Amino acid sequence: MNRRELLLLLGCAVAAPHALRAQQKAMMPVIGFLGSGATTAFAPFLAAFRHGLEEAGYVEGQNVAIEYRWAEGHYDRLPALAADLVGRKVEVIAAGSTTAIQAAKSATSMIPIVFVGGGDPVRSGLVASLARPGNNLTGVSIMASELMPKRLELLSDLVPQTRLVALLVNPNNPIAERIMQDVQEAAHVKGMQLQVLKASDESEINAAFATVVESHARGLVVGADAVFDYRRQQLVALAARHAVPTVYFAREFVAAGGLISYGTSLTGAYHQAGIYVGKVLNGAKPADLPVQQPTTFELVVNLKTATALGLTVPPSILARADEVIE
Repeated sequence: MNRRELLLLLGCAVAAPHALRAQQKAMMPVIGFLGSGATTAFAPFLAAFRHGLEEAGYVEGQNVAIEYRWAEGHYDRLPALAADLVGRKVEVIAAGSTTAIQAAKSATSMIPIVFVGGGDPVRSGLVASLARPGNNLTGVSIMASELMPKRLELLSDLVPQTRLVALLVNPNNPIAERIMQDVQEAAHVKGMQLQVLKASDESEINAAFATVVESHARGLVVGADAVFDYRRQQLVALAARHAVPTVYFAREFVAAGGLISYGTSLTGAYHQAGIYVGKVLNGAKPADLPVQQPTTFELVVNLKTATALGLTVPPSILARADEVIE
């Protein structure tokens, strides 16, 4: 073997592992993640999603890749973002929020979709039934609208004898009308007047709180919505600045300084979604994976915030709380 042949052989030996790694990376299945918010607010949910994937045998960057698309609170961007993921021929799309689910569904009837969303997926036409979803969709329902009356009840317990409360909804959310109807009915039963406020961006949220102050509403219930999750810090800060007792739909608001929350564990929902995506990558069909419904709900209270608002949290709430932040 001459010197030139030896150098060629050594070069091939060095290049081979790099070529193999590049080939393995190119062969990785790709997940498309479609979100209505942004990475910052979604960090704990993404961690739970990845953990679910790992339980199914997939680790991001090792044997699976994830293409993220974020609407950053602008629902009108979702159809184009969903179409982009479809164009990239991802193996499965994970969709968080009702609007993201609908955008993904409109974009493809072939690529499997695993969702985390609010509302009744059967009533909204996403799936044929919970046990047998049919077509290319399955996922986890977080019962966003169904739990709204319970949140109003918590507010009335925290601020007794109140007659006027406000509800904040995003009018661009497909289940906004259902949320308003459910809370209006619950308010009527309790003999309370409900002021409905609509907001879909930063300036409208600011205006909504100004209206709450002007109308002297004694509390606020925030409707479950991905934009409000994206604007979590803003909502919590405004509630503190204007001293408005506010009930939220997820514990992350209370951890950020909010007063109280009641709802499905979003980290638990995204963990289950990660497991389902892994099952799809392993060959399962969405039509055969039952839609998961929550079996446990989190009641979280921030006593420090209650004290700042001059509120005494009733023992009945503290006794039921899953977590009390002091």
